[in-house]
Amino acid sequence: MSKKNRAKGKKFGMMIQIQEPKFPWEIVHMDWVTALPPAGDRSYNTCLVLLDRYRKTPMFFPCHNDDTAMDTAIMI
Repeated sequence: MSKKNRAKGKKFGMMIQIQEPKFPWEIVHMDWVTALPPAGDRSYNTCLVLLDRYRKTPMFFPCHNDDTAMDTAIMI
């Protein structure tokens, strides 16, 4: 491959080791699954997914698209 055709980009840097948690709930990942069909007696259409990196077990919370931050805090 000629020098002219080589891809120009960043040089690779040093890898950063991922921090492993020492106790439960030290590192938590949160994600929303939206646009679900209505389900349950309260017609939930969104799901909040929490993942505790220590336990590596997901927790699922049914909720609504229009829930506020306060609603989410109370739910958790």
